[in-house]
Amino acid sequence: AMLDPDRGLSLTIARVVQRLQGSSLHSQLERQARVSLHKPEIKLESLKEDIKDFLKTSGWEKKLQNAVYSELNVFPLPCHPAAPPEHIKEPLAYMRKAQGSWEKRILKSLNSMCTELSIPLAQKRPVSEQKELLNKWNEMGTDEPDLSLFRPVYAPKDFLEVLMNLRNPNYENGEQPSFRNHLGLIQVPLKVKDISELKEDFSELGLNIGQLGIDDSAQVPPEFFENEHVRVGQKVLAEEDSAAAQQYVRQGCPTALRADLWALILNISNQPEDILYYEQLKSNVIQHNLLVDNLIYKDVKLTASNDDYYFVFEDYLYQVLLCFSRDTSVLEHFTYSSATPPKSYVQGKLGMEEYAVFYPPNVNYNSFILSVAPLCFLYHEPSKLYQIFREMYVRFFFRLHSISSHPSGIVSLCLLFETLLQTHLPQLFYHLREIGAQPLRISFKWMVRAFSGYLATDQLLLLWDRILGYNSLEILAVLAAAVFAFRAVNLMEVTSLAAAEAVLADLSTLKVMPLLQIFLFATVT
Repeated sequence: AMLDPDRGLSLTIARVVQRLQGSSLHSQLERQARVSLHKPEIKLESLKEDIKDFLKTSGWEKKLQNAVYSELNVFPLPCHPAAPPEHIKEPLAYMRKAQGSWEKRILKSLNSMCTELSIPLAQKRPVSEQKELLNKWNEMGTDEPDLSLFRPVYAPKDFLEVLMNLRNPNYENGEQPSFRNHLGLIQVPLKVKDISELKEDFSELGLNIGQLGIDDSAQVPPEFFENEHVRVGQKVLAEEDSAAAQQYVRQGCPTALRADLWALILNISNQPEDILYYEQLKSNVIQHNLLVDNLIYKDVKLTASNDDYYFVFEDYLYQVLLCFSRDTSVLEHFTYSSATPPKSYVQGKLGMEEYAVFYPPNVNYNSFILSVAPLCFLYHEPSKLYQIFREMYVRFFFRLHSISSHPSGIVSLCLLFETLLQTHLPQLFYHLREIGAQPLRISFKWMVRAFSGYLATDQLLLLWDRILGYNSLEILAVLAAAVFAFRAVNLMEVTSLAAAEAVLADLSTLKVMPLLQIFLFATVT
C-alpha cells in the first residue's frame, strides 16, 4: 500500500529520529551542545539559534547529515502504518515462503553435520585453547587442522536450482501474457528495467562523460580528466559530505582516495566505540567455538590459497569472518530483509536466551570471503576493515544470498540479465539455449560473488565504485550481459555448455568500464 508523500515523509523522519536517538552520535551532540553553553558567543536570548550555529560551524551538523543520509540509504521507504511487519521484509508472500524453506534447508544441513561429526553448533572453549587462539590471532593461517570431514553447506548451483523453481502461484502455467515469451531459467514475473531506463539511471557512464577506467575516451584526454577528477575528489573529502561522495564515485575513484571516499559514503569513521565493539567480537570468538568456524577455516584455505591476489590477506580474512559470525548488530537488518536469522544455543543451554547464538543466515562463506578480500587492498586496520565489510554486507551483499523481489536482489538480477540478453542478443540467447548452455548457468556465480575472484582487482574496485555510487547492484547484471556480448562471436561457435564455459572461463583481462559503456550506450535499441 502506497502512502501519500507527506505522510510518507513524516513517517520516514520519525523513524530516522528514533534510530538516531540511541546512537553514540546523539550523545556526542548533546555533549557538544552542553560544552557550547560556556562559550561567550552563545547568548541566552538567542540560545537555540546560537547552539545551532555552533554545531554547524564546528562540523557536527555535517556529521548529522551524513548519519541521516546513511539511514535513508540502508532502510527501505516506510510502508503503510497498517502493513504487517513481514511486508516490510518482503511484500510477496511466495518469496517469503521460498526464503523460509531455503533457510530451513541450510539449517538442516548444518545440524546434520553436527550430528554426523558429533560436534555441537556452539560450545565454550577450554581456557588453554582460548590462550592459544589469542596468541596466534594475527597468524591463524599457519594452522593446518584436518577439515576433510567438513563440507560446504551449499554451492551457488544449489541456490540457482532453488531460484529456477520459483513460481508465482497466482499465475497458472502460461497465463502471464507479457511474460510468456521469457525463455530464461527464471520464471517469476518481476518488473525489471529495459535498456532505455538503465541508460537514464546510469547516465554518468555515458560515452561523452569522463570516466576512470577508460583509457582512450575521444572526448577528454584521460590524464586531463584524471588530474581534474583527483582535485574534485580531494574537495569532496574535505567537505565530508556522504551524498556528494556518492555522486562523485559514479565516475570512478582515484586509487589514492578510494578508501576514504568509500568510508565517507558508508559513514564509517572508526570511532573509539567502534574499535571497542570489534574487540568485544574478538573476545567472543576467543571464548566460544562455533561449528561455522571450521567452515570459515576450510573456505578461507580453499579460496585464499588458490588465489594469487588474495592469499596474502589470509589472516585478515579469518579475523573479519570469525568476528562477523558473532555480530548480533547485523540482526537488526533482518527487519527489512526477506531472511530470518537462524538461532542455535551453546551446548547444554538449549532455550536459554543469553546462550543463544545467531547463525549468519548465509553460511556460504565462500561468497563472504570473496566480498572481504578486495576490501583488504584498501583497509589495513582490522576494526575499520571489519566495519566497512559489515556495512557493505547490510547495504548490498546480503541481497545476493536471499530470495526477494527487491530490484537489487539476486532473483531480479538474474531476470534482468536474461531479459537483456534475450532482447539485445536474441540469436546468441537462442543458440546457447538450444545447445543446453543457458547463459544464467554461467553468469550466476559471477553475480552472486559480485564478480570478486573473476575480474582483476583494479577492475573489480572500479565496478564496486559504481555499486556504491548508484546504491544498487543492477550493474552486476548489466556487466554480465556485456561480457556475453563481448564474447558473442566465439560463443556462437560453441556446441556445448562445457565449451561455452571455456570461452568465459577467464575474465581477468576484461576492462569493466568500456564493456559497460559499449553495452549500454552503443547497443542499437
